[in-house]
Amino acid sequence: MKITVDEEKCCGAGQCVLIAPEVFDQRDEDGIVVLLDAEPATERHTAVREAASVCPAAAIALGEDA
Repeated sequence: MKITVDEEKCCGAGQCVLIAPEVFDQRDEDGIVVLLDAEPATERHTAVREAASVCPAAAIALGEDA
């Protein structure tokens, strides 16, 4: 899995950080998403998929491995 985030779309809701704090964080000054791990371990994939699905701005894109 490869994750990309679109900072321009991010609205700072923070749901991704609550669901997958090992993979996502937020900037202190404006709450915009910070990607900590663009290629997380397999055991984190379920949480990352959930984080992407609940993102209100659809700022998280996932590329699945073949």
